[in-house]
Amino acid sequence: MANILILIFVLGYIAIATEHSLKLDKTVPALLTASILWALLAIGFHEGWFSIIDSEGHVYNYLTGGEVAQEGFNKTLMHHLAKTSEILIFLTGAMTIVEIIDLHRGFEVLKEYVKTNSKRKLLWIIGGIAFFLSAVIDNLTATIVLVTLLRKLVKDRNTRLWYAGLIVIAANAGGAWSPIGDVTTTMLWIAKKVTAAGLMEHVFVPSVINFMVPFGIASFLPVFIGTVKSEKIDKSFEETEKLLSSKTMLYLGLGMILFVPVFKTVTHLPPYLGMMFSLGIVWLVSEYIHPEEDFTEERKHLYSAHKALSRIEMSSILFFLGILLAVGALESLVYGSINGVPMGSLRYMAEVLQQSIPNVEIVVVLLGILSAIVDNVPLVAASMGMFDYPVDHIIWHMIAYSAGTGGSILIIGSAAGVAAMGMEKINFFWYTKKISWLAFLGFLAGFLAFWLEKMTAY
Repeated sequence: MANILILIFVLGYIAIATEHSLKLDKTVPALLTASILWALLAIGFHEGWFSIIDSEGHVYNYLTGGEVAQEGFNKTLMHHLAKTSEILIFLTGAMTIVEIIDLHRGFEVLKEYVKTNSKRKLLWIIGGIAFFLSAVIDNLTATIVLVTLLRKLVKDRNTRLWYAGLIVIAANAGGAWSPIGDVTTTMLWIAKKVTAAGLMEHVFVPSVINFMVPFGIASFLPVFIGTVKSEKIDKSFEETEKLLSSKTMLYLGLGMILFVPVFKTVTHLPPYLGMMFSLGIVWLVSEYIHPEEDFTEERKHLYSAHKALSRIEMSSILFFLGILLAVGALESLVYGSINGVPMGSLRYMAEVLQQSIPNVEIVVVLLGILSAIVDNVPLVAASMGMFDYPVDHIIWHMIAYSAGTGGSILIIGSAAGVAAMGMEKINFFWYTKKISWLAFLGFLAGFLAFWLEKMTAY
């Protein structure tokens, strides 16, 4: 019976991975997988087909435990819901702040940093902005912002596709070293597998190398030699795009997002509370600021937080809800025991993997490569249930790097890649032929940095 639950999870996983072929939003299989798994888990638990295990290693069997076991089951479900909700609340706050900045056209300010016609210089400027911006507002949003900017800078579509492909690499590399730069790093941070300082200290250098190697090689490719002719930003157009509130809301919004790790460090409270505080400050300022010269009350709704909330992609929030609860169900299912110690299915799988592949670092590398094919969120969620290393252990840092940057190898391997693919209609095989090898070299170079660091720092 336990194998049936695992099969359902695998089928749901396949449906998520093949969403483009199925023409089905990945939220649907995620929600169905989660609800079916917990329903079967509950039925099987009450029938005595299998036991469950909570986060502290307590095993519950309904036939022998009765009401005590039932209470244990309820607490286990609530534990997974609570941990999932922390991530969802955090993401909702961050996404709302980003949307408020966008409503006030704050990202238009970034155009001021692009003042060159050299293709090579433009590549490094755009890449640098993507790398650092993704660490603050997440890799997906950074990609959307910069691909939009590219459309105003580079008119030739073929050239623009190259820039867009490399932006995906830079954005994913930048998101990997920040606790708020990628959903997976946020998951690890909230679950207390890594600290913000630990991520920045140990993952920053591999992420920089992951960014620098592909961009360094690309700088010498023919497509980035020469100038971008007659494609400068028109200054009058630039001024009309910005609002009176653009700079204020950009700097305030980014500053308040950066304040979240500080809030957590000072108060020792969960990150989502810091994000709620930051959202409250940004929302407060947005209520009273005047974006236009002749600003009227009738136009206030155009720049309000209410409109920002309506622009949030709720399907992504529900996807995370579904996949994290589905992984929680597998984590709670007692699949077997090793040396007499009962284990959940994910932890049991980790022990089997470690026996088959003694070097856990090779497992993490394979995890990164696999994240180019399937979604990295469930991979990281599964790894958190598989491994039991202390906070800021090298394996957690390697998982953050691997899952964050491995997705760049294929265009469908990351949210940033999928966004760029949709915005610029990038062909899967074009990306695989032109960009994938650059991303793979950067990925391996970053891991080399990890191994060198391990021999000295860890």
